[in-house]
Amino acid sequence: MDVFFSLFWLFFMLSALQPVLQQRWLEAARQRVISRLERKRNSRVITMLHRQETMSFLGIPISRFIDIEDSEQVLRAIRLTPDDMPIDFILHTPGGLVLAAEQIAEALVRHKGKVTVFVPHYAMSGGTLIALAADEIVMDENAVLGPVDPQLGQFPAASVVKVLEQKDINEIDDQTLILADVAQKALKQVWNTVFEIITGRGGSEELARRLADMLSTGQWTHDYPISVREAKELGLNVSTDMPQEVYQLMALYPQPGQRRPSVQYIPVPYDSRRSNGQSSGGRN
Repeated sequence: MDVFFSLFWLFFMLSALQPVLQQRWLEAARQRVISRLERKRNSRVITMLHRQETMSFLGIPISRFIDIEDSEQVLRAIRLTPDDMPIDFILHTPGGLVLAAEQIAEALVRHKGKVTVFVPHYAMSGGTLIALAADEIVMDENAVLGPVDPQLGQFPAASVVKVLEQKDINEIDDQTLILADVAQKALKQVWNTVFEIITGRGGSEELARRLADMLSTGQWTHDYPISVREAKELGLNVSTDMPQEVYQLMALYPQPGQRRPSVQYIPVPYDSRRSNGQSSGGRN
């Protein structure tokens, strides 16, 4: 019986420690990839990757977005970087607090060395605001950016303002009038932020006005995906020369595995021809 209970407690302890050990292994593997990319590009690599991760022995998935803690960490990393050293910023985020995104973007604009933002999948809302501060944006050919128009709770600020245009002011309740006033201020603030970011990075005032108008005034829905082609048409300096280390790093941020995955594949690259030399199944 004593042997049984000893084995039981040993199994319990190993089960409790397994997530912690796995997290430590992932962190070490991430550091190795980051160091390899830094040596390859002679740069400071900063990552801000917001994915659901299973943390602690309870296995609770935690969703992430840009917050003040992120901006504090990024500003600290920039301060530790020599002025002339390039910064490579790997970005994967649905967005977050405007204040935090603005702080990061403005710090990147002030950095004298070249700033490159890598977007392997998407950088929406505040993520796009940060990407605008880069000298070059490197996107996967299927990656997207998004509009940066401010949101007030569940409502787009631009849509709240339209209420004033479409209804008589005497028919609008006081709460909506106050919300519309805040929305007008938010739109103006974000427009000015985009303008200052673009001009601060050496862009022309014409380009800055065009981007501020397109991205911050609610011309699209907030989740509209801006493709590589559209980003280039907007005048952004975009390339698709993504280092393999960025993809390797993304693979080290796995989603939680409590539920059955809806997407599965064999995670190895295939040659254009099968190893047996036969056709891979094209049309006859």
